[in-house]
Amino acid sequence: MATLFSHPQRRPPFLRQAIKIRRRRVRDLQDPLPQTAQEIEPPPPHFSPEERTLLYEEALYTVLHRLGQPEPSHVMEASELLRYLQEAFHMEPEEHQQILQRAQELEKPTFCLKATVKQAKGILGKDVSGFSDPYCLLGIEQGVGMLGSSPGSRRRQKAVVRHTIPEEETHRTQVVTQTLNPVWDETFILEFEDINNSRFHLDMWDLDTVESVRQKLGDLTDLHGLRRIFKEARKDKGQDDFLGNVVLRLQDLRCREDQWYPLEPCTETYPDRGQCHLQFQLIHKRRATVASRSQPSYTVHLHLLQQLVSHEVTRHQEGSTSWDGSLSRQAATILFLHATQKDLSDFHQSLAAPPEASEQGQHTVCVEASAGGKLRIPVCCRQWLAYSRLYQSLEFPSSCLLHPITSIEYQWIRGRLKAEQNVELANSFSSLLAYGLSLLRRFRSVFPLSVSDSPARLQSLLRVLVQMCKMKAFGELCPDSAPLPHLVTEALRTGTAEWFHLKQQHHQPMVQGILEAGKALLSLVQDIIGDLHQCQHTWNKIFYNTLKIDLFSTAFLELQWLVAKRVQDHTTAVVSRPVSPDTGESLFQLYISLKELCKLGPVPSERAGVLALDGFHRWFQPAIPSWLQKTYSVALARVQRAVQMDELVPLGELTKHSTSAVDLSTCFAQISHTARQLNWPDPEEAFMITVKFVEDTCRLALVYCSLIKARARDLSAGQKDQGQAANMLCVVVNDMEQLRLVIGKLPTQLAWEALEQRVGVVLEPGQLQNTLHAQLQGALAGLGHEIRTGVRTLAEQLEAGIAKHIQKLVGIKESVLPEDAILPLMKFLEVKLCYMNTNLVQENFNSLLTLLWTHTLTVLVEVAASQRSCPLASNRLKMALQNLEICFYAEGCGLPPEALHTATFQALQRDLELQAASSRELIRKYFCTRIVQQAETSAEELGAVTVKAAYRASEQKLRVELLSASNLLPLDSNGSSDPFVQLTLEPRHEFPELAPRETQKHKKDLHPLFDETFEFLVPAEPCQKDGACLLLTVLDHDTLGADDLEGEAFLPLLSVPGLTGTEEPGEVPQTRLPLTYPAPNDPLQHASILCWSSCYAEAQRRVAGPGPVRVQALAKATVHPNPMFP
Repeated sequence: MATLFSHPQRRPPFLRQAIKIRRRRVRDLQDPLPQTAQEIEPPPPHFSPEERTLLYEEALYTVLHRLGQPEPSHVMEASELLRYLQEAFHMEPEEHQQILQRAQELEKPTFCLKATVKQAKGILGKDVSGFSDPYCLLGIEQGVGMLGSSPGSRRRQKAVVRHTIPEEETHRTQVVTQTLNPVWDETFILEFEDINNSRFHLDMWDLDTVESVRQKLGDLTDLHGLRRIFKEARKDKGQDDFLGNVVLRLQDLRCREDQWYPLEPCTETYPDRGQCHLQFQLIHKRRATVASRSQPSYTVHLHLLQQLVSHEVTRHQEGSTSWDGSLSRQAATILFLHATQKDLSDFHQSLAAPPEASEQGQHTVCVEASAGGKLRIPVCCRQWLAYSRLYQSLEFPSSCLLHPITSIEYQWIRGRLKAEQNVELANSFSSLLAYGLSLLRRFRSVFPLSVSDSPARLQSLLRVLVQMCKMKAFGELCPDSAPLPHLVTEALRTGTAEWFHLKQQHHQPMVQGILEAGKALLSLVQDIIGDLHQCQHTWNKIFYNTLKIDLFSTAFLELQWLVAKRVQDHTTAVVSRPVSPDTGESLFQLYISLKELCKLGPVPSERAGVLALDGFHRWFQPAIPSWLQKTYSVALARVQRAVQMDELVPLGELTKHSTSAVDLSTCFAQISHTARQLNWPDPEEAFMITVKFVEDTCRLALVYCSLIKARARDLSAGQKDQGQAANMLCVVVNDMEQLRLVIGKLPTQLAWEALEQRVGVVLEPGQLQNTLHAQLQGALAGLGHEIRTGVRTLAEQLEAGIAKHIQKLVGIKESVLPEDAILPLMKFLEVKLCYMNTNLVQENFNSLLTLLWTHTLTVLVEVAASQRSCPLASNRLKMALQNLEICFYAEGCGLPPEALHTATFQALQRDLELQAASSRELIRKYFCTRIVQQAETSAEELGAVTVKAAYRASEQKLRVELLSASNLLPLDSNGSSDPFVQLTLEPRHEFPELAPRETQKHKKDLHPLFDETFEFLVPAEPCQKDGACLLLTVLDHDTLGADDLEGEAFLPLLSVPGLTGTEEPGEVPQTRLPLTYPAPNDPLQHASILCWSSCYAEAQRRVAGPGPVRVQALAKATVHPNPMFP
């Protein structure tokens, strides 16, 4: 089928005019693209007043001549946009009104609709082949009134463009042959005067040419094609077919539209005629502003962008927030209007687009359609060029550059960038990289830690540089660029050296001299230490996480070489002459600072080589004697001043030493701190320095003792109050005790263990022990002697009073109760000990208590020996001993039990208890002791007896079955014995009516079987008392003399069944009791036997029983134990 272009002689006049317009539209209305990056100069950081005025006029002109409906996210009111511009340009109200009036008086621009016919789909097929040869006619109808409430409310009419728009204002697209989905992508510029009275028309036609019937039949494909042949036979030759049209009111369009519009029919025969994809942009031509006439559109727009971005950044800074790259609604509206009205190309618009445009989609921007829908079209995200240049002149977050980087890489991979754009990209990469490296070189001043967001800003910059250098576009456009880590490392090294020289100049002293130079060098080293700490704890993490660069090591290696040179030169000049105290102090502080600096560096095992600061201590070796001498002199002067100002008054209730002890502790702590600071690296020299420190410290301690005692004598001279003198003596003793505690911490404070490990190679074995420990022990021994002397003096003042009150205790008349008799002694001790406890520290108070306790026990022993025959005195002494024990223990705050219960105390307590006890009490104690002995005895060396005992409460009878005895000792000369057993209820005074019972005597039998039963009629009450027992005495019968004792067994009555319960006992178990023997030389036993014998004799007078001979034999056997068991 023939096309329009195969018959050029038939091209209509209006088509030729449209082609001419289409050919010159770019040349007339758009600025040429810049060829190289050098042609696009970055905008100046600040505008001159004239430039600012012209740019302000341009912005006002843009707002005043706004076209189209506003975008949903834009500002609608022009007054709001004008107020924002006045604020952004910092215009005074009068100046604003003048420029606004001038802009209003300027000639209006020529309004144009930039219409792009992109494509169509689903159109009707009008040819015999089922396809069409579509083309479009379009134009603007002007001077029409209101057409209704919506664009669709109009009268459909055929060939509306041809009938309503003049031919010279009609535009035509190319013809696309044989398709139902044509693609044109042609742009036309349509001028109009009044947007409110203009509407856009587009008609789509199918081109028909004159063909023979043979040709048509050749293209026939189906019955529909045959029907079209008949239909065409009825119409004029060469008449085009109508496919549909689109009619839109311009006042309903937005500044930018990109939508699919349905093709409207002229009849209802074919209502669905397909869709047409159209793009619209309302633009200006021939703007009257000076800026538009004298500068390229891109440059003006870039300047406007810079001004508004600068204002946005400043506004966020005033609000103490960081700009995130998002423009305000006012700024976005103004920039959008200006870019649209100036008809910037996609390339130029992307250069100046705000970053939020790229946030709409990673590789696309959104253009609003008239129906409110969004269509995404790909654009070249080239705002990178503008923002990368703006970043070098404005302060805004570098993170705003990350979005353009991603877009550039995407466009590069898809090959959408042109050659001139590649050149600009390469130059922008190089420019930003150089600028970023310059910032990194000066990162200490550009990103100060005094600003809270500096670490985040630095990290954002590094991320931008890393992301940029990782791009494929960067690698191909900048192939000669070194790796980014290498470039950054060199920049950091260079910047560190520059920072050092700036700091050195800053600390340069005004007066040239050794002392001033030392202070300046010290300040410089301290600044370096502070900087390295910041690098280590803050900056290093950022650089390492981003680029794997160890900033701290780089800075340390660079700075330590620079420091070493200057320190060595300074120390050489200082030690060449006598070192003054001030100079020595400056050198010491410099030495300490260098030690701190070296500690920051890597350990020797991790170093790549030797450091310039290795062995720096040797530069300071000549100054050591002056350091040690000054340390001792300062400490001695401080001790003397502290003692002179001391009033020997405790600091408080809990702090019982005086002010001089506190000053002395602080003084010694300062000496130890100085020694730790020095920490000399050479082992042998370090040992000698430590010896000197210990010697000086011990000497100061002894000097302090002499000074504090002299101070006490001076203050107490002429004092009539002896209590005040005692107070001062207590304070002196406490001060010495505090000093001893401080001296005892020297091994820990001076790290003797670590020193011993260091000097073990260079010293003889035991040399450190013989030297340092000998010095320390000598000082502690001297302090201990002084403390003991003071405590002994205080104790002597109390011992006489204690002895006096004890002597009075035994001389008080008998009518006075023991509790009242000991009261004066206890009151005396309470007053004196409370006084001492208040004025002495715990260690010294315990020492005083120990001395007083020993003295008190000695006095009590002497008095008790003289009053042995007086039970009353013994009872008082016993009570006094008990109360003294409680007083000296003081509920755990005094002497511990092991210190109180000495051998002297235990012997005295036992003697006084025996002397003060009654006869019956002694007997009870004796039997309690024997019952315990019986329970603890398991061996049957003396033999054993077997019994069964039960108590029947109903009959008040104690029934005892003596079954047998076994393993008895042979006591007769014939190697055997004649045993029998005597049964008694003890103590005898509790059972005075019960006579002893005896078993039958068995001749020559060591294992007698008695099998005898005895019943004792006795109430339960005396049987339940402490010490009540059944005494089983096994005797060997002798005809001519007293019976011999085989042994004794004690059955406690409390263990007898039926005695403690209410039920009658059932089956009574057997009890086997080993025989025991009285302990020899037991005072309790001797005293109880005497009382027991008298009680036994009294009982014999009351009841019938064994005669006096039996009692005598038993007493004889008890007092004179078996010689076989000494």
